[in-house]
Amino acid sequence: MEFFKRVVWFCSLLTLFSSLVSADTDPRDVTAMNSLCVSLNLPPLQGWKPVGGDPCGEQWQGVSCVFSNITALKLNGMNLGGTLDIGIEQFESILEIDLSNNHIGGSIPIVLPPTLRNFSLAGNQFNGSVPSTLSSLTQLVDLSLNNNFLSGGIPDSFQQLISLVNLDLSWNNLSDLLPPSMGSLLSLSSLQLQNNKLIGTLDVLQDLPLQDLNVENNLFSGPIPSKLSAIPNFRKDGNPFNTTILPSPPAPLPPQVSSPSPSSTAQPPWISGFGPSYPEKQKPPEGQKKEAFTSNTKKVVIAAAGTTAVILLGLCVCLPIYCKRKNARRDPEDAEFGGFNDDKSQNKASLKVYHEELGAPKGLVTKLDEQKGPESSPKTQDEQVASDQKRMASSSTGASLKQCPPPPGNKVTVNDENQMNKDLSSAGVFTIATLQQYTNSFAEENYVGEGSLSRVYKAELSDGKLVAVKKLNATASGQITDEKFLHLVSAISRINHPNIVEFAGYCIEHGHKLLVYEYCENGTLHDALHLDEEIHGKLSWNKRVRLALGAARALQYLHEVCQPPVVHQNFKSANILLDFQLVAKVSDSGLGSLKSSSSTSVGHNINSQQGYTAPELDSGSHYSSKSDVYSFGIVMLELLTGRKSYDSSRARGEQYLVRWAISQLHDIDSLSRMVDPSLDGSYPAKSLSRFADIISRCIQSEPEFRPAMSEVVQDLLQMI
Repeated sequence: MEFFKRVVWFCSLLTLFSSLVSADTDPRDVTAMNSLCVSLNLPPLQGWKPVGGDPCGEQWQGVSCVFSNITALKLNGMNLGGTLDIGIEQFESILEIDLSNNHIGGSIPIVLPPTLRNFSLAGNQFNGSVPSTLSSLTQLVDLSLNNNFLSGGIPDSFQQLISLVNLDLSWNNLSDLLPPSMGSLLSLSSLQLQNNKLIGTLDVLQDLPLQDLNVENNLFSGPIPSKLSAIPNFRKDGNPFNTTILPSPPAPLPPQVSSPSPSSTAQPPWISGFGPSYPEKQKPPEGQKKEAFTSNTKKVVIAAAGTTAVILLGLCVCLPIYCKRKNARRDPEDAEFGGFNDDKSQNKASLKVYHEELGAPKGLVTKLDEQKGPESSPKTQDEQVASDQKRMASSSTGASLKQCPPPPGNKVTVNDENQMNKDLSSAGVFTIATLQQYTNSFAEENYVGEGSLSRVYKAELSDGKLVAVKKLNATASGQITDEKFLHLVSAISRINHPNIVEFAGYCIEHGHKLLVYEYCENGTLHDALHLDEEIHGKLSWNKRVRLALGAARALQYLHEVCQPPVVHQNFKSANILLDFQLVAKVSDSGLGSLKSSSSTSVGHNINSQQGYTAPELDSGSHYSSKSDVYSFGIVMLELLTGRKSYDSSRARGEQYLVRWAISQLHDIDSLSRMVDPSLDGSYPAKSLSRFADIISRCIQSEPEFRPAMSEVVQDLLQMI
C-alpha cells in the first residue's frame, strides 16, 4: 500500500512538472503581445497574432520565455512601424525589451514594466519627452533612447535607479539643465549625451564612477570639473565651455576693481557658486586682513548703491511693459492660437533669434547644412540664454495655448509663452532663398497640388531627402499676422502621431508664410481611389480597412488626446496621404484656425460641394469633433464604393455619394452591389456588413448620435 502511494505521488509530481514545462503563455502576457501586435501595425513576424495564440509555446519570433512567462522581446532591426500606444506596459515578468533600429513612432509609454533591466528604443522615430515614470524602473541596468526625436528636458527621475550602468540619450533634441538626481546614479559607467541642446554645467556628474562620457555638440558652459578630466574616455568638443576660474560673488574683488562689473550681474544662475577666487584652503596673507575689512565695508556700500540702481532701472523698464499689457485688449482671434496678449516687439525679437540661432531640426525629413549654432563667446552665450529664459518666463500671461501634447498618456496643457518658444526651437527654420533653391524657384515640375489656402511643392534637400512645401496664398497669408502664424507653428509642431503627416519646419520672411512637411510619395487617398490605377489595384479589402483604421487613429488623437482638442475641419480623402508602405497619414492637422482666419464661407461652400460637410454646418453650426466624424464616414464610403464623394458626371440622384448610399447600407443585397467593382468580391460578407454599420453611425444627420472616434477605432480593430 505504501509503495502504491509513492507511485501515485511520483506520477502526480511528474504530471505537474510536465504541465509547467508545456504550459501555455501567461494570459496576461498573451494580452500584452496581442496589443503590441496591433500597436506595431500587425508586423509580418512569425507567429504574431492580434488575437489569442501562445507566444511561448508557438515560439513567436523575437520572444523569449521562462516557463509560461515572457522574459525578453528582441526585435532589433526588424523594419517595424506603428507605435507603443498599448501593450508594452502589460508584461508581467519581462526583463529585456530591444526594439532598436526600427521605424516606431509616437511617444514613449508613460507606464512601463517595473521588472525591466534592459530597455532599448534606439534608432526609431519616437518624439515627445522622456517620461518621468522611468523612476519606477528600479532594476534598470541599461537604457538606450538615442537616435530619436525626443525633446524637452531630462526628467529629474533618477533617484532610485541605483543599478543603472549604461545611459544613452544622444542624438535627440533634449534641452535644459542636467537634473540633480543624475548625481544618484552611483553605478553609472557610460553616459552618452552628445548632439542635443543641453545647457548649464557638468557639476552633477563629477562624483559618478564614469568610464565613458560623451557630451559633444551641446550648449554646456562653465568650468569643467577637474574630476571629469580623469575619465578615461571623456569627449567634450562642440560646447562653449569656459575653462578659466570664475569669481564667486562672496569672494574679495581684485584691488583695481571699484565696483561690480556689468557682466558679473548678468551671469546665468548655473555659473554662480563655484567657490572663491582663492584656491580651496588658501587664505589671504595676514597683512591683508585689515585692508580686507575696510575694503569689504566699502564694497557693502557700493553693493547697496548698485542694488538700488538696479531696482530703479528695473522699475523704469518693467512699469511701461506692465501698463501696456494691462491696457491691451485681447484680439478675439487669439482664442484660435492660445490667448496671448501679444507684445509685437518681443515676438519680432524672438523671431530674429530663431532665424539666427536655431539649428536645423533632427526630425524625420530635414537637417539643413547651412543652419549653424551661435558663434558668440561662451560668456555671451550663457548670458543670452539666461536673459532669454527670464524674458520668456516674465512674458507668460497664464492663458492656455491651443496646441497638442505628445501622444497618449502625456496630456499637457501649456500655459506660458516659454513653451511656445521651445516648440518653435524644435521646428526647422527655413529661408525663402533656401526653399527656392530646393524647389527650383517653385518650378511647375515640382508642383504637387493646390487647395483653398495654399499651393504645395515638392522640394529636395541638400542631403537628397524630399519634403512638401505648403506655400500660403496671398489671401490666407494676408489674413494672419506674423505673431499668430508663430502661434500656429507652435501648435502644429506639437502634433505627433504616426498617422499624421509630420511637421518639419516653417518660413516667415518678406511677407511670405510657408509650412514644410514630410513628403508622402504615393500621393493622396483621393488619387489612389479615383485617378491612379496602379495604386488602386493595390487597395485590397484588408488594406482599405487598415487605411480607415489609420485615419481613425489620427482623428482619435486630435479629438481625445490633444489638449485642448483639435478639430480638423477639412477632413477628406484628398487630405489623407499615403507613404511608401501605403500607410495613411492625415494632412492639414491643426490648420483649422488658419482656415477660419481665411475665407471661411468660401471654404465651407467648397467642402459642401464636395460632399464632406456635416448637415448641421449648413444651418450655421460651428465645426466640432462630430462634424469630423461625419466627414470620416464619407471617406469610408469612398473606400467601400470606389466612388467620389461628389461626382457631377453621374445621374442627378447619384452625384452626392452619401445621398445615394445611405438608404442601401442596411440591405445586404444592395450593399454587395455598392462595393467597388475592382475588389471583385474579395471580401468577407461579415466584414463588409460591419464596415457598413460603422459608416451608417458616422453619417447620422444628428451629431449627438455619431460615435466618438475611439469607438470607431475599436470597431475597426475587431475587423482586422
